Amino acid sequence: MKIQRGVTDKAILKELGERVEHARLQRNLTQDELASLADISRPTLQRLEAGASAQMTTFVRVLRALELLAGLDLVAPQVQPSPIEQLDIRGGRRKRASRNQRPAAKSGFKWGDET
Repeated sequence: MKIQRGVTDKAILKELGERVEHARLQRNLTQDELASLADISRPTLQRLEAGASAQMTTFVRVLRALELLAGLDLVAPQVQPSPIEQLDIRGGRRKRASRNQRPAAKSGFKWGDET
């Protein structure tokens, strides 16, 4: 199954679990062996492979044990500043998003043709 926008969370978790199971079987590892390599319990691995919700650290440990961590760069690539932002950065990286700008306050200035 291809993971796309319209797919439910439950279906995505099930697909990820099946992919973990497939990777484990390709490496000829039992659930006990992979759980030991990932430093998690076998029931936790079983839940992950079944598509149940799991902690992010559990998922990362399993990916590390399967030597699949490099795939996370495809999932969440590092955001690079645009060339314009690189020119503007002088004091380091931005730490917060800016708020919407308030409209400029009216000043007492008049062009002379206004009454």
